[in-house]
Amino acid sequence: MRKSLLLFSVLFLLFTHVSAQEATSRNRTKSPALKLSFPEKKSWNVLKEGEKLEFTLQATGGKDSLYTYTITQGMVEGIQFDTLGHFSWTPSYDFVDRLGAERTVQVIFKASNGSDESVSQVIDFKVEHVNRPPSVGELKPLYVRYNAQNTYTIESSVVKDEDNDPIVFVPIPEGMPEGAKLSEQGEFTWKPSLTQFNRLRNNPIKVEFYVEDQPAKARTKGYFKVEVTQQDLPPSLQMIPSQKRFVYKEGSTVNLKFQIYDPNGEADIASFNFISDNTDLPATALVKNTPSQYEFIWKPGYDFVRDPLDSVSFDITFFVLDKSNRRDERTVSFTIVNAVNEAEADQKLYNEYRAALVRAWDLMEQLKETERDLKKKYNRARKGKKARSLTNASLGAVTGIAPVIVETPATSKKITTIGGTTVMTIGTLEATEVIGRSTKDLVERLNYIIEKRNELQTKGDVFARKYALKSSRRKPEFLKDADDFVALMNLKGLVALELDANWKNKNKPTNENIAKTFKDFSYEN
Repeated sequence: MRKSLLLFSVLFLLFTHVSAQEATSRNRTKSPALKLSFPEKKSWNVLKEGEKLEFTLQATGGKDSLYTYTITQGMVEGIQFDTLGHFSWTPSYDFVDRLGAERTVQVIFKASNGSDESVSQVIDFKVEHVNRPPSVGELKPLYVRYNAQNTYTIESSVVKDEDNDPIVFVPIPEGMPEGAKLSEQGEFTWKPSLTQFNRLRNNPIKVEFYVEDQPAKARTKGYFKVEVTQQDLPPSLQMIPSQKRFVYKEGSTVNLKFQIYDPNGEADIASFNFISDNTDLPATALVKNTPSQYEFIWKPGYDFVRDPLDSVSFDITFFVLDKSNRRDERTVSFTIVNAVNEAEADQKLYNEYRAALVRAWDLMEQLKETERDLKKKYNRARKGKKARSLTNASLGAVTGIAPVIVETPATSKKITTIGGTTVMTIGTLEATEVIGRSTKDLVERLNYIIEKRNELQTKGDVFARKYALKSSRRKPEFLKDADDFVALMNLKGLVALELDANWKNKNKPTNENIAKTFKDFSYEN
């Protein structure tokens, strides 16, 4: 007995040890959970407008080490993120409203591997507003007269603030001539003395000032020249923006502003025009606002750069003449780059998207109507009609029907003697199958239509939701999915279904009607 107990104890301990080893082995082979790793630097997800953020997303764990990275939600303009996890973003300076200190964007990152494992994590990016100081372009000179109050207003078109902040002008005392004043609105007034006027005749001066934005009070220094007026001075031409070379894509709007100043007054300005190396520029591009202010507004069409060229370059010379044929001019170089008409391409893709759903909606309406009709026919066939005559049923070589008809109310059967020798019992449903249409055929057609309608509804909802956004329709797989969806509507057995080829939908394919059938349909084009 003791030997048996001892043997049993040894076996029990051995079994427990083996089980523990197997459990340990299973725990060791179990793969760690899939997770994402982001930069460990503190406040790495806090950045400023115009500041570039770059990092590489890392995934660890899972059964497969080959990972694919995506952003499933929160993609905004400017974010670049590839399937290898490389992230790059420089928020534009207008990303945060100037009245707001910051803006938070929530982005969902996702990593997947070949074993169909995936993990997602939400990251909040906080973007802080950056105030930019105002900018001051080239100002026209002030030609002063002796013994007169000279007034000069700094052109608002030359002074800009990229953040659209209110601006004020602040004078610099050491740069102001004695007796001159500069208001916060940019109005300069000065009546020079004889000594000042004679000194100014030999040495023109520069009047410096600050342009200050509010409420940040960022400053930029500007200046304008002050000279003595002379009889019949040449006109001066100022262009905004003041640069010599411009590069635009097809479809972009070119807008240049010109300010003409003639010391002898606006009445001395004879003409302002331009000449170009390219003859395709319309003369109507030059718009006259006032005798001394013009704009050049031109939008090159998408056929301006013709294949096989990638771009077209040319010069435009703008010139002003006074009545004495004195002139001033500016020569500008333009390069127009060939571009794709994205609006037209997006419209074509949207038309494909909507046309597929319109066709599906139209077929759904016809299937619904056919389904209702078949249900009515099936109900009539199932109930039967007791008053229906059985004399229309011809069975083989039957030559006559005896006029004896016996009704049995308890069983709803009719017993008919045919030819005096053959007896046939037919129920109401059986009578329908002999005389009318087959209920089996009706049921099969009804089931097939319901099945097809449900399939069309499901795939139509998926298609409408998947390609509701403009960006998703730009993907290469959109056209293939659209063709597959349309192919689904080429139903087999249309003859058996007896769908009327001349059927006309009573309802119009409006956006509202389509959205009632496919709730995720997008009105965006």
